[in-house]
Amino acid sequence: MRFTVAQGFGAAYSPDTFLRQYGIMIKQQLARFDRLDLLSHPTPLEKLERLSTWLGRDVYVKRDDLTPLAMGGNKLRKLEYLAADALAQGADTLITAGALQSNHVRQTAALAAKLGLGCVALLENPLGTEDSNYLGNGNRLLLDLFDTKVELVENLDNADEQLQALADRLRNNGKNPYVVPIGGSNALGALGYVRAGLELAEQIKDTGLTFAAVVLASGSAGTHSGLALALSEALPDLPVIGVTVSRSDEDQRPKVQGLAERTAELLGVSLPAAFNVQLWDEYFGPRYGEPNAGTLSAVKLLASQEGLLLDPVYTGKAMAGMLDGIGRQRFDEGPLVFLHTGGAPALFAYKDFL
Repeated sequence: MRFTVAQGFGAAYSPDTFLRQYGIMIKQQLARFDRLDLLSHPTPLEKLERLSTWLGRDVYVKRDDLTPLAMGGNKLRKLEYLAADALAQGADTLITAGALQSNHVRQTAALAAKLGLGCVALLENPLGTEDSNYLGNGNRLLLDLFDTKVELVENLDNADEQLQALADRLRNNGKNPYVVPIGGSNALGALGYVRAGLELAEQIKDTGLTFAAVVLASGSAGTHSGLALALSEALPDLPVIGVTVSRSDEDQRPKVQGLAERTAELLGVSLPAAFNVQLWDEYFGPRYGEPNAGTLSAVKLLASQEGLLLDPVYTGKAMAGMLDGIGRQRFDEGPLVFLHTGGAPALFAYKDFL
């Protein structure tokens, strides 16, 4: 096999002195789970100098858009654990689901190709658009290059059942499929962001600064749940704020809370006392996958100020929330961290919006 299976957090990520100080119980529990070693080093934590000057507020970005596979993104951290489990079960096919421009499906398909596995994806068109760029460019184009078998569905309102039905059909045809949930967001996948949270806590510690908050897009909830779980243990005074990309606070909160509880249970730990789901839901309209004026302004601002590409579905909405939060003085004093979860290929599918 072309990948080694790594155990736990790994010396390449963090010195033992840090791990003794922060989250040692979580680190010990992570060591029980196999993962594919797909990230050879931590993603950078960088200060956005020009944007910070423009805002009058220091902003740092955690560059998970720079993960190594298929133009980067946060899903690779989850796939380290999910694909290791798939290989352990002898799977020959990864199956998953998402929107036509899903970043998750793109990285899952790319990893399947790299591992020599098949990939079948159920895709919906959440916008109901006939725009040729949305239907065939961006992430959708890359799926063809990765030789993904695509099945179009009217919607994914019952995604778990739809994926299970697909798995049953493939088994009847002699395949051994492994179901990767939407966004890679189950307890096993969320371990990738528990690990990332410990990584980020070390980087924050190394700056010597007291940060006011971490801001990220909150969608399928695995990234948000895992990161908040780890940081509430390692840096309990640091708020983790999820800007919702598809749901109200009322609908998103139980997803994040429930997944954090299941992830802690999988790790064999209790949720830290400091764990607290914080959501801002004013920025996801008009619906998932459709950018609003604030989203487009944020995408253009970061491109023009920093040469940094956000996407119109996740990071553009999350950055719009952060920028508005700064303007409305919703944060305490101190620099901010923005978790960049990737998604730049989707820009090519949103030409008419941009």
